[in-house]
Amino acid sequence: MNISPGRTLALGTAASAALTAVIWLLGQRLHGITLLPDQGVAWYYWKLPHPTVWTRLSAWAGYAAHQLAFWGMIFYAQTRVRRYSTGLHPINVIALAVNAGFIALHVLQTHLFYDGLAQDVSIFSSQGSVVLLLVVVLIMENRRRGLFLGRPAPIGRQVVDFARRYHGYLFSWAAVYTFWYHPAESTTGHLVGFFYMFLLLLQGSLFLTRAHTNRWWTLTLELTVAVHGTMVAVMTSGPDGMWPMFLFGFLGVFVLTQMHGLGLSRTVRWLLAACYAGSIMIAYGLRGELGSAPGEIIRIPAIDYLLVGILALLTWSGLVLARRVRDRRRLPWSSS
Repeated sequence: MNISPGRTLALGTAASAALTAVIWLLGQRLHGITLLPDQGVAWYYWKLPHPTVWTRLSAWAGYAAHQLAFWGMIFYAQTRVRRYSTGLHPINVIALAVNAGFIALHVLQTHLFYDGLAQDVSIFSSQGSVVLLLVVVLIMENRRRGLFLGRPAPIGRQVVDFARRYHGYLFSWAAVYTFWYHPAESTTGHLVGFFYMFLLLLQGSLFLTRAHTNRWWTLTLELTVAVHGTMVAVMTSGPDGMWPMFLFGFLGVFVLTQMHGLGLSRTVRWLLAACYAGSIMIAYGLRGELGSAPGEIIRIPAIDYLLVGILALLTWSGLVLARRVRDRRRLPWSSS
């Protein structure tokens, strides 16, 4: 399909917003569902007090079908298409339609059975899947934009190439799993999260297209987590809560890493860094907590960069082990 990358992304974003609006409109029907009281940080509030076989089966079957279909389309594209295009390949159109269909299915499943995957798995698994996605992006982009102030981390080419080749399977899992984890509720946090998931599903559906590799678009996807994380923190703990840790933590990754892959001049990058530092001073100064700012804003970048090192090391170790096993299988049998 001959459609420009910019138009593809604009239409896809508009469709994501429309789907989010549908969830908001239909979500008014869910207000009468009785839920258990909130039980703390590790508790996911939006799940039925008394799940049944059918509530569980509807969520897990829908998720499994969605996941396998997405993986199958990625495999088809990698083995049959194998070339980038300015417009859409037929498989991209199919992927967009399949994801839209499963989005509609999950909304219907919510209104019939309510529960998502959250009934059976930890809330940290949903959060961790998105964190893992963002960390892998840092590894993938290490050669192009570096990891610290434009300087690449010592991550081997084979690790980066492996991440680039197979990231679609991991990213589709993170998006599909997180989408089916939540019921299609209409709280502000859910709606922002669903919109973000729809953008990730859109990105995943555009494999092997120039829209998929647009650096401003991919940066937008990376930064949207700052909006979502900050809004959820404000919702759960109020304006006096820990929202600055999320906002300035994720923006810290932008200043240290992400903005260096955009071709911006050194002057512009210094101005962005100065605005970032000034915003921290103002936000924490107004809260009377300026002394706690360094310890809070460093947490998310520190976790991200630590995970980059751990994941890169694990991937390298796995590749070395796989190569050694493969080499041993190629050796001729020795006679005694």
